Amino acid sequence: MTEALYRTATQADVVLMLDWAADEGWNPGLDDAMAFYAADPQGFFVAEVDGAQVAAISVVNHSDSFAFLGLYLCLPAFRNKGIGYGLWRHAIAHAGGRTVGLDGVPAQEANYAKSGFELADRTRRLAGTVVGPAQLLPFASPEDFAALAQLDAAANGVTRPRFLEEWLRSVPSRVSVVLHDGAGISGFATARLCREGCKIGPVVAPDAAAAFYLMQQAAAVAGCASVIVDVPDTSAAFGALLRQNGFAETFATARMYRGQRPDPGDMLHAVATLELG
Repeated sequence: MTEALYRTATQADVVLMLDWAADEGWNPGLDDAMAFYAADPQGFFVAEVDGAQVAAISVVNHSDSFAFLGLYLCLPAFRNKGIGYGLWRHAIAHAGGRTVGLDGVPAQEANYAKSGFELADRTRRLAGTVVGPAQLLPFASPEDFAALAQLDAAANGVTRPRFLEEWLRSVPSRVSVVLHDGAGISGFATARLCREGCKIGPVVAPDAAAAFYLMQQAAAVAGCASVIVDVPDTSAAFGALLRQNGFAETFATARMYRGQRPDPGDMLHAVATLELG
């Protein structure tokens, strides 16, 4: 086993991690690093060999009871040397007794199962083009945050206030739109420009038709026609609606949990990110 040093990552390291993710074809958002890091500055880790970063992982503690694992990467020259697994063990200790979720490639399900993770669901990445409606929904504002956080928690079955507050903050490459009904805010969606096209997520809505409308609106305000949406199998109706409108599945991931799995509601139609949940 090659000798490696494991340490907590800096924000600059997180930028590097996302560059590695881009090299692997994961197509991260243009400004993901700041939002990811804000969720848990102690939740990113790198392995170094001879002073150079060679592997990375994130285990972000969203709350006192829930964490999410992602960005598990190792440079090709350092694979199969025990470095990645050593970093995994080092990082996952950060979660303590929390439930830990991840979105992994199906080929690694057996390996994740060895670490106590159990399959709960699958997420389908669907890609296509959209034409936004002429009349646009309002952007999310700081005054909306409490209502949006409540919707997000109900949809996901977990709270993640630090991540969500930064994710919903409008920046040049990321914007969120909100849907109102007679009682107040009933849904929202975030669009973020990526290295290629844009990703829409989360999409939280009362039904599949509202989710599709929110996705169109989010893409329109982001000025992006080429769209990627990560749809959990629990939202089969939204997935079917996307396919009816020309979207195609490009790959799928396995949503797995170690510990008591969350109890999500029926309003989650697209996840925010495969890296942080």
